[in-house]
Order: sequence, then structure tokens, then C-alpha cells
Amino acid sequence: MGTAQPAAAEALIESVEPVIELVGLTKTYGAVTALGGIDARIAGSVIGLLGPNGAGKSTLLKCLLGVLPFDGTARVLGLSSAVDGAEIRDRVGYMPEQEATVFGLDAVQLCAYVGELSGLPRAEAMQRAHVALDHVGFDDKRYQPIDGYSTGQKQRIKLAQALVHAPELLFLDEPTSGLHPRSRDEMLALVAELPRRCGCTVVLSTHLLPDVERVCDHAVIMSHGRVRFVGTVDELRQGGRAFAVDVRSDADKLAQALTAAGATCRVSSPTKLAVELPGDATTGLVFDKAHELAIQIRGLDVERETIESAFLRMIGDDRAGATA
Repeated sequence: MGTAQPAAAEALIESVEPVIELVGLTKTYGAVTALGGIDARIAGSVIGLLGPNGAGKSTLLKCLLGVLPFDGTARVLGLSSAVDGAEIRDRVGYMPEQEATVFGLDAVQLCAYVGELSGLPRAEAMQRAHVALDHVGFDDKRYQPIDGYSTGQKQRIKLAQALVHAPELLFLDEPTSGLHPRSRDEMLALVAELPRRCGCTVVLSTHLLPDVERVCDHAVIMSHGRVRFVGTVDELRQGGRAFAVDVRSDADKLAQALTAAGATCRVSSPTKLAVELPGDATTGLVFDKAHELAIQIRGLDVERETIESAFLRMIGDDRAGATA
């Protein structure tokens, strides 16, 4: 399945138990397979759950919360999603993509109501409501009816609802959906601060690649109901076969020779080119061709991929719906 695990060099991350463990997780709707036998061990601080619309991200979150039946094994915070769904939901906050407000209430009333639904006494639920609204920076309009809130304000209220019972783990399903650029930036800044301010791990489900690049330290890539990658964002971006080559001169001649050998090259100046190696070729191919042409190589470095190119590499030909 091509799933990559965090590298041993990530000692700090590896020392932490995964917050999510999946073995053969499968979810079908009749003849339609929404999740196709997923195996993964997922850890991190802010984890990007990345994939095109329809990849199975929302279905996976609902299975993990124990609100959808499934085949296989799923464990969240060490608990079985199939057996311990109620306990998982006590320890996990969930911000759904869909509208989740009760019109006629104000922000404090709504968050307190959600707190009571989670089992908090009324007085504590009210106190936690104010704390959650403070965390999301919602001050001036918390006593105004939700009916008049903007999209950005409603998204903040959904996030506050997910935080009101002080969860250990937070699932955010497309939290920047429908937001204009300024509100999107503000929401991402809030998400990035959540582990430090609230002491929780965050799973950010999105199809927006820049969101993951901006705030996530780990990534899970899904496509057609399968996991294509699990690991750090740095591992994702360094997993290609692209190199930046610095030569004394004649970069175009070296590019021609490497292209003839199956490499993909891009010349940016007479002394610089980017090279993507073919198949199982090593950097020895670059040095061999340079030696044949009497071209001096002054430097060769791994070229970091963009999140978009790494994402497309991971999902192969299934590129429909990828959003940059």
C-alpha cells in the first residue's frame, strides 16, 4: 500500500504512542467501498489528514469516533472504536464540516449546551463555554444570537464547541471551508496554537494542501479510501528523487545527457539544473555523465518538493480533486 512510517531520526515523535492505530479498517456501503482495508499508526502534534474530496476522510473520522460500524480494527487513544465509542467521544472533540449551530441561542448558550450533552454539570459547562470561546478568540459577540454570525464566526463557534469538554484529541473536518483569506489565516493560526494552549493533539482533515503545509508536522494522505502515506511533513517533501545540481558551466549539456538516460531535467542557468532521477538510478548517474562530458560538479543537494508535488506523487494517477 506504500505507507511510510516515521523515520527513526524523529526520536521525540517516535517516543510517543500513536494516537490512532488502524488494522484492516474497512467500511462499505452496499457495493461501494468507502474505506478499503487501511493499516496505519498515526502520531504527531498537528496531523494533516489530506486527500481529495471523496477520498474517505470524513468517513474515517466517523468510524474512529464509533458512530459508524466498520470491519477491521481501529484504536483511538488506546481505546477500541468498535467497543469504546462513548468513552472515545468523551476524550475527543469533533468539529464537523456541516453546519452545527442551534439558531436562537447565543455562543455561550450553545457551547454550554454542548458541554452539558457531554456530561458536564450546568455550572461547569457554562464556565468551560467561556474558556473555549476565549481559546478561539471569540469575545465581543458571544452574547449575540448565532443567527447573525458570519461564516467565519460560525466556524469559530464550531471549534469552541469541540473544545468545551477539554478533549485530549481534536478532529477538525475542513475547518477553513467557505472562509475568505483573512478568516482562513486566522483559523489556521488558531489551529496551530491548539496543542500548546489546550494540550490536545489535532487531526486536521482537509483537501487544501497549503493548510497542511502551514500548520501540520505530520501528514496522512488518503485516496480512494486507502492510505497512501503516513509520516512527517518533512519526510513527505523529501521522499522524491529530485536534486539541485550546481556545475561550473554547461548545465544544458549535462541536462541533455541525463535526459537521454531517462532523467527529467530543468535548467535554470548555465550553472544550475534540477534533476529528477529515473527508476532505481542513484546520484552516480549525474556524476558519471558529468565525467563523460568533462563538466565539473560543484554541488548536489536534495531538492525539497512542494506539498502539491509530493501529494501528486503519493496518489499516482488518481489526481482528481487535488486542490492547491
